[in-house]
Amino acid sequence: MKKILIPVFALTLLGSCDVLDKEPLPTIAPENFFQNADDAEAAITAAYDALQATGLYSQDLIAVGEMPSDNCSSTNGDVTTLDRINWTPTTSQVTNIWRDSYVGINRANAVLKYVPNVSMAAERKNQILGEAYFLRALHYYNLVRLYGDVPLRLEPTESGEQSVIALPRTAAETVYARIGADLTEADALVPATNPNRITKGAVNALLAKVLLTQRQWGPAVAAANKVISAGTYSLLANFKGLYPAENKASETILEVQNQGNTDGNNILPDLLLPSPPATFSFPKFNIPTAELLQYADTSSFTATGTRKPNADKRWTLVGRTNAGRDYASFVLSTNSNANDNGPFVYKWPGAPNSFNSPDNTYILRYADVLLMYAEAANEQGGPSADVLAKLNLVRTRAGLEALTSASAQYASKKAMRDEIDRQRRLELAFEGERWYDLLRYARHNQAEPGAHTVTALDLIQRQLNRADVNYLLFPLPQGEINNNAQLQQNPGY
Repeated sequence: MKKILIPVFALTLLGSCDVLDKEPLPTIAPENFFQNADDAEAAITAAYDALQATGLYSQDLIAVGEMPSDNCSSTNGDVTTLDRINWTPTTSQVTNIWRDSYVGINRANAVLKYVPNVSMAAERKNQILGEAYFLRALHYYNLVRLYGDVPLRLEPTESGEQSVIALPRTAAETVYARIGADLTEADALVPATNPNRITKGAVNALLAKVLLTQRQWGPAVAAANKVISAGTYSLLANFKGLYPAENKASETILEVQNQGNTDGNNILPDLLLPSPPATFSFPKFNIPTAELLQYADTSSFTATGTRKPNADKRWTLVGRTNAGRDYASFVLSTNSNANDNGPFVYKWPGAPNSFNSPDNTYILRYADVLLMYAEAANEQGGPSADVLAKLNLVRTRAGLEALTSASAQYASKKAMRDEIDRQRRLELAFEGERWYDLLRYARHNQAEPGAHTVTALDLIQRQLNRADVNYLLFPLPQGEINNNAQLQQNPGY
């Protein structure tokens, strides 16, 4: 996604300083910028571009989604705080996700404020507005599930006045209501198909995820079913073929588009892969844990990638790469350098390019929707043929046997829940989902004790020697607390 720089989208808030006593540089007022269809397209492109930020899908949302969990570990100083679950209000990821999410919200807000008055084709105008509603909802969903109550900004920030920038926190329930309202607006405006852009499938997939987080099982089933029943999506036959994400038409619902240069890039391959193929050698992010790799079949290291019958294709030997043995979800590197020897994430396997990889990143894909449907339907009514049908699509693509009503997993809601939790972990490993799943499992257990076998609180207990519920939320960034007297810090920080 090519970056388009427009002053209204990147307002920098500064305190009083002599360096400001200079003639202002020329700027374009937003009301003067939005004149025609090209300007509207540039504005929505800038809104999409925000997804590539370091604090979002080029690094931190993925790192936070894996590093505190039982999937990954690292000795890299940039992420060990996440690994040990001892983040503070000054931890970089705590600041980056907040900052870059609000940049994205500001850009979406500018589109929603000014594009309605642009003279252009009504159909495309409506699509652009629908895309902006979705993007705003996505950013607020990422914020509310990590920080809880957050300021709800529904207008672009066009002034440094305290009355504009110093908003109080809005209750999480109200933020969730706004997310739902924005997705309802988006659903009415975006088309069913639109390559590499937001569609009705993306809207309803995100809505299903939001509703699942809120434990609204029936509505979550309905939202996921809209995606499934549309018939637009299907699983790729080959799991390994999903990576790198390059607009895999049948399974892709939404990807972050990356060009592979400094004007639209993905830094994850260089952060995750050993060198070579990565550009540099250093302790890598998101190293797969031994606990997760117990699911890997390492008993037959054959050059041809021979598998055992009914072996999980996501976690068995596929072949060899220039870095070592390829297990589809991870690569086992045999390089001599300690930084580059062992298991590494292999879901961004495109050739790294000095932190400018062209690999896309999944935001939503069809297997996730199938698993969300199975989870919500099981919570709503227990094991059923319908639940099995969705779950088995994911299992059989992975090379596993289809479950039946005679299977042990079908014996109870809890047994089926455990299997769905397991399949989410194995299917979506390293894609930035595990910690967020564990967070909502913890909330579910608070409402229904013992519902999930492993939750975020178990990992918090493991790292801190106490099941501190305060760590189910990030602290607010200290810089935001310092600059906004209306913000109160989350408990425990």
